[in-house]
Amino acid sequence: MKLADQKVLVVGTGISGIGAVELLSEMGAEPILFDSNDKLSETEIRSRLQEGTRQTPILLGFVPEEIEQTITMLVLSPGVPTDTEFVNSYRNRGVKIWGEIELGYAAAKGKLVAITGTNGKTTTTTLVGEIMKAFYDSVFVVGNIGDPYTLEAAKTGENSVTVAEISSFQLETTEFFHPNVSAILNITPDHLNRHHTMENYIAVKESITKNQSRTDTCVLNYENEFTRNFGEDCPAKVVYFSSLRKLENGFYLEGDTIFRAENGNVTPVMDIHKDMNLVGLCNVENVMAAIAISLAMQVPMDIILQTIRTFHAVEHRIEFTATKRGVDYYNDSKGTNPDAAIQGIRAMTKPTILIGGGYDKQSEYDEWIESFDGKVKLLVLIGQTKEKIALCAKKHGFHSIVMAETFDECLDICVENARPGDAVLLSPACASWGMFPNYEERGRLFKEYVRGLKE
Repeated sequence: MKLADQKVLVVGTGISGIGAVELLSEMGAEPILFDSNDKLSETEIRSRLQEGTRQTPILLGFVPEEIEQTITMLVLSPGVPTDTEFVNSYRNRGVKIWGEIELGYAAAKGKLVAITGTNGKTTTTTLVGEIMKAFYDSVFVVGNIGDPYTLEAAKTGENSVTVAEISSFQLETTEFFHPNVSAILNITPDHLNRHHTMENYIAVKESITKNQSRTDTCVLNYENEFTRNFGEDCPAKVVYFSSLRKLENGFYLEGDTIFRAENGNVTPVMDIHKDMNLVGLCNVENVMAAIAISLAMQVPMDIILQTIRTFHAVEHRIEFTATKRGVDYYNDSKGTNPDAAIQGIRAMTKPTILIGGGYDKQSEYDEWIESFDGKVKLLVLIGQTKEKIALCAKKHGFHSIVMAETFDECLDICVENARPGDAVLLSPACASWGMFPNYEERGRLFKEYVRGLKE
């Protein structure tokens, strides 16, 4: 799509919005940067723009009607809901609505790997990115992982490989987005405050494949009901992985070994204890997905395995922080929904003091509480959801609960109750909003506190 000379309203002034302005300017469009929050500082926003785009018009609070009528496209940052009255007013006038990911795709060259799923996206994307870098000369890792596609797209070439972590928010605004290899790692309830129903959420996740064909590949989790069933209707060639059973075709875990089954031939691939540093069954699944993706991208198996052997945990995802006074501390701040937090508990091998609670995304916590399975000795709750979680825990017969008003108080409680041989796990099962700007800040503060403890 030609964007030259078109007036494009970029909605959202965060890193995605800034990236969209830069790319639109390179494409010859006339971007206008807008945020509904009129309390923001225009000077501060402008300082984050590159020198060549620093004169971009910035609107805060509202869009004047004389400007609104000239807009031919909206580019939404992922945090902007697509069904607001503001967005609908443009949609009803026939204005095209894209997201930052679609804009990046429109400008990018080369091959594309796109990874989505409720949990495991960041670890899998980072690992696949490292594997691609070990084989290809020009590799870009972008998307929900933190580096906007729009800031890298113009740097790509015909021989480049882009590995993108794609959230459901980003998939809502795709149109022509077409990965050579896609992956849906799992689908469990999340973001229902945004997508309203589970059916909508599932459909958005599956839409990562909507422009794929049989010449493309989609990697799916056989042990997730939604992704397994979707394999029957997926437009791409499907490769499954399983952590619970043998597959006739695909990758599966048996004992301590990952196997590859293909056309009746079964080959051992790797030992999960000797050949990987990541802990937990969830990470075994992430590794199997990464192997399947990388093989579909024509990377030799020896390079894949060599990279896996040296790969360590992604920050904030079951990340070992320190041992203090005989207690192991783990930062799983990226456990922002119950299913992700279940994986954190499953990875623990010691009596665990668990920190939970945060922003309410309308999640249910029954399965999370049931996963405690005798491992959790104390649940310390914070944030908006603490009462809701406490009621759920008591319903399931778990009463070892302490409430905290602040994060520091919560951490003090953990230290006071931990004994040598225990573990303390920050895995909240909730988003960070309300107490923290993001899960990274929550995890950073946890690590800072722990590393400051005296031996």
